[in-house]
Amino acid sequence: MALKKNIKQPAPFIEGRAVKKQFGQHFLRQQAVIDAMINAVALTPQSSIFEIGCGDGFLTRSILAQKIERLWVFEIDHDWVDYVGNKYPDARMTIFEENILDVDFSRFKPQAPWVLLANLPYQITFPILHLLQRNRELLSEGVVMVQEEVAQKIVKSRGRGYGFISLFFQHHFALRLLIKIPPIAFFPPPSVDSRLIHFKPRTDAPVIPQEEKFWAFIKLCFLQPRRTLKNNLGHTHYNIFIENSPYAALRAQQMNMQDFLALWHIINAN
Repeated sequence: MALKKNIKQPAPFIEGRAVKKQFGQHFLRQQAVIDAMINAVALTPQSSIFEIGCGDGFLTRSILAQKIERLWVFEIDHDWVDYVGNKYPDARMTIFEENILDVDFSRFKPQAPWVLLANLPYQITFPILHLLQRNRELLSEGVVMVQEEVAQKIVKSRGRGYGFISLFFQHHFALRLLIKIPPIAFFPPPSVDSRLIHFKPRTDAPVIPQEEKFWAFIKLCFLQPRRTLKNNLGHTHYNIFIENSPYAALRAQQMNMQDFLALWHIINAN
């Protein structure tokens, strides 16, 4: 019997344009999800909104239906830049054919604060989240769509899945999970569930002495999450501060931000 050859499937099309796998394109097709995103933020006629990856404008058109002052759209695919610009002409909208990761956010300062509404490309979710963290003073709030697994990891406070990512983003943002979205809500459907997550920059975050070193320290604490702090830090210069501390026998997944800050203050006091 002859073996069947793997036949390369043709790329799916939307509005006569090929869906590009290299850009991680999955096009949302449920209006209820868009409504949930918009209803979760407080928009006014003075609001400045930006969107990352407009695709065929399924979210864009609903944003433009709101009473807002401006919408900036960042789209890397020229086909969709051209399509959305022609289909939804609006003096309030500016489309940039740019990768958001290459954008100098000083451009946003004159119109700040900004609201972000976006279905994030899954393969660059964390680089975008870190970009938002670095520029959080320009943001008022936002709703983004990410993989369900990523959303759960970000909001975890203890146990499995809780780690550096959880602590880091919870320190900088107040986070709230919104609706879960199944693959059938998209075309083509992704292989994972998605989730809307609302974020708002925190203004009450405690000041961390030597903050860059602190976050490097946190990464060491979670190096092997099932091991105790004493074991994870045993071969580092932090070992002498840990050995006789009440935290030595604990695993990082058993500690919250207050615990880590208390330990960090002990370290910095010596």
